[in-house]
Amino acid sequence: DDTPLTVRGTPPRDMALTKEKLIGDYDWGALCLPTVPWSKTTRKMPFFARNDDTPLLVAAVMGLQHCFAMIGGLITPPLVVMKFSVAFTDVKLQQYAIAASLILSGIFTIVNCLQFKIPGTPYVLGTGVLSVIGTSFTFLPVFENGISAMKADGTDAEDAYGKMLGTVMICSFLEIFLSFVPKNLLRRMFPPLVTGVAVMCIGIGLTGTGMKYWGGGTVCAEVAWKNHISAYDLVGFPPITENNTWSGGDVIKHSRIPPIPGTVCGGKTCCEAGDVALPFGSPELVGLGFSVFVMLIIIELFGSPMMKNCNVIIALLFGYFVAGVSEKCVGDVCKKFVVDTKIELAEDITFLWAKTFKLGFYGPAVFPMLIAFLVTTLETIGDIGAVYDASEESVDNNDEFDKSIQGGLLSDGICSFFAALGTGMPNTTFSQNNGVIALTKCASRKAGVACGIWLIFFGVLAKISGIITSIPDCVIGGMTTFLFVNVFISGLKTVSSVDLGSRRNRMILAISLGVGIGVAIVPYVFADMRASYGTSPFFPCRGPFRDEKDCTNAEKGLRDGIVTFLSTPYCVGTILAMIMNAILPPDMEILRKDAPVSENKI
Repeated sequence: DDTPLTVRGTPPRDMALTKEKLIGDYDWGALCLPTVPWSKTTRKMPFFARNDDTPLLVAAVMGLQHCFAMIGGLITPPLVVMKFSVAFTDVKLQQYAIAASLILSGIFTIVNCLQFKIPGTPYVLGTGVLSVIGTSFTFLPVFENGISAMKADGTDAEDAYGKMLGTVMICSFLEIFLSFVPKNLLRRMFPPLVTGVAVMCIGIGLTGTGMKYWGGGTVCAEVAWKNHISAYDLVGFPPITENNTWSGGDVIKHSRIPPIPGTVCGGKTCCEAGDVALPFGSPELVGLGFSVFVMLIIIELFGSPMMKNCNVIIALLFGYFVAGVSEKCVGDVCKKFVVDTKIELAEDITFLWAKTFKLGFYGPAVFPMLIAFLVTTLETIGDIGAVYDASEESVDNNDEFDKSIQGGLLSDGICSFFAALGTGMPNTTFSQNNGVIALTKCASRKAGVACGIWLIFFGVLAKISGIITSIPDCVIGGMTTFLFVNVFISGLKTVSSVDLGSRRNRMILAISLGVGIGVAIVPYVFADMRASYGTSPFFPCRGPFRDEKDCTNAEKGLRDGIVTFLSTPYCVGTILAMIMNAILPPDMEILRKDAPVSENKI
């Protein structure tokens, strides 16, 4: 009998097909082998288009790279808001917020990559290309400012977060509406000069925040004035005793300024990292954050394409490792920068709505929130164009591209609505993942679906969130500073596409960035100092600069809206750019008899 042998009834040809579908013949060496800087060898990789039948193993590995490329950015907004605005000591709440962000981003990424037709209409939901969705940095300042203002006015921190979620649900309808507006009209209304200013202002403001984490933590940074030599003796717990009995007076006790965090660090203001407490900007803290940058540089020099795609998470884990093996010793007593208490506190698994918040509405945050949705709308249009470019798909006279833009914007808006309903912050497309497509040459939507599955998997495993919350703030700061400044660079790239030799364009940039950057560097021109709500001299509601009685609730709402707008860099910067773009006339046309003399060339 010459019949070929089979395994469990599967003919050899079908077995080959199965192997091809599961594993394929991908050149893993080109993806995984380290880079030799002086090598002249060119790596060769197969290209997978968006609808190609990609082997499952290839899709899973490529999806994992996309997951790792975005996971550092995903965990930052929920961690920052929960830790520094909502519940500094509630570790479980911070862990839940991180897990919810991962799970929601995974679900929305799958929807965005698959694309669904809306019955009875020509419209779609989702891009239909490898375009991932994650929690957006753009909304981080709005959440921080809004929650801070509500807490200072007596609102419970978790209720304040719930009000911000309710506000997101309402404001998300702006992006849903804009998804049905032709993209060319949107680009004319908001040209690259305006969107570039908005993104640059976001990046500048966030980079400053990243440096606060790097130095030890944002709360620690903003109360570091307590360590000023003029105030140092006034900070602590034992009251200052003023003995006036010698002149016939009484013994008067004056309470001191409370330090952060409590009795640690000798009763003075310090930053906590595990069991260690050090003043803001201590070399130990700065050094741990710098270890993240060192690893980023090493990966860029020697890393394989796969390592470069995952550079942020690898660098973060390296910084975590360095912190984990480091100790701060004073005499014979040594303390650790990383403790496993937070990991032990984490549940084994979790899911959405394991923690809920009472939804509400916060009026003063509406205008900044609408601007944030406008910014993400314009970012999404650019990001999807970049995905098409990396995927080697045409964007010229392409109905599929127009459909992807419409579906992507609709997906952004609807996913932000359901993210708030699922206790998470708003979402948008992640532009950094376009670099993963360019490096791996895999634009298959299967890789996007795999990325979503990986994100859900890491979110459900609550111990992952436990590990993240145990990372010292200074190490997180090294990572976030790198991520945040890349937001600024994205805006810079957008602005570079316009004519910077134009006097009109330079004037728009100077006016909008002058105020936007200025507010990012010195927000207290308009905003209140930390734990000093309503006392800003620009618009005081109470305190020594208020001549009348304290503000009414209506006045507080108006005041909070104005102060939030003026102290949020991208809000004031974007509006100024839009106004200047609308009112400034075009540059004059220069008429010459002869052609201009060309520039001298050296």
